[in-house]
Amino acid sequence: QVYDSDCCDSILLELREYLPKYFGVWSPPTAPNDTYLKLEDVTRKFNKPCIMDVKIGQKSYDPYASAEKIQQQVSKYPLMEEIGFLVLGMRVYHVSSDSYETQNQHYGRSLTKETVKDGISKFFHNGYCLRKDAIAASIQKIEKILEWFEGQKQLNFYASSLLFVYEGSCQATTVRLSDVALAEKRGVPKGLLSGGDILEYNNNIHVINSTENGKIEASVSKGLSKFYALHKKAYSKRHHSQLSLKVENLEQDNVWKSSTCITQEHLNGNVIPQLEKVFCHMPAEIKESANVEVRMIDFAHVFPSNAKDEGYIYGLKNLITVLQNILDN
Repeated sequence: QVYDSDCCDSILLELREYLPKYFGVWSPPTAPNDTYLKLEDVTRKFNKPCIMDVKIGQKSYDPYASAEKIQQQVSKYPLMEEIGFLVLGMRVYHVSSDSYETQNQHYGRSLTKETVKDGISKFFHNGYCLRKDAIAASIQKIEKILEWFEGQKQLNFYASSLLFVYEGSCQATTVRLSDVALAEKRGVPKGLLSGGDILEYNNNIHVINSTENGKIEASVSKGLSKFYALHKKAYSKRHHSQLSLKVENLEQDNVWKSSTCITQEHLNGNVIPQLEKVFCHMPAEIKESANVEVRMIDFAHVFPSNAKDEGYIYGLKNLITVLQNILDN
């Protein structure tokens, strides 16, 4: 219905924005009577996708469920009605080890009111630090879905989920160790780099050190763990006792600046905490820069209604509150 070419319902047309794209149906040659939906792979544009599935709503059973079915669903996660959501699983990329950590539905069901905040924050921790930019961007996208639910009274969703995806690898960043500018590529105006050059690259970190003989350029794609060696190499070619790391992000009228001196002591072991501040503790003002998707999935139990879906709305609001608490604290 939502993706029907003849669809003219404004509620359903707006819903398209929050769903994976629909490409019709498909039946495997070996089982022609089995029919599957062909849906967009939401993770396709990510290099190291971090993925979480969260069931939303106070009830995971539909209005026509039998007493046995209701009991079965309630017993799986008794807190569903009180919390309004359930983490069904997650897969998180850890930059520090270049590996994924996976948690299944048993992890989510083990979370209590007291531990659910820490349980969800695990999804946004990359082994070095908390990805506050991804949390802020996720909140923004959930709020848009909440707006849709607040504005419609024709559909109620049961046992449906939100799929969260964010980019786990290091974002494209330019670092200069001499004149010390580290800036997000998308916010760099021409002229910030000497000669007005804007470097183009994908999912790498480039370190440029100006010396008397020209420039040394190194590409790093394995994450922050390689920065120590690069800093040390650059340091050995310098005549000064200090290197500075300055962060500049220019976006519209907002300028965020943070300066940190990296001395020999820092280079001998504390450079990662300094870089952690650069990459992971971004202010909320630049949240739109995070590469994040939040899509509604799983529609086996969607029913016509003449009232707002209060259970789903309750779950969305609670989830936003938990994410905001993680961000604030």
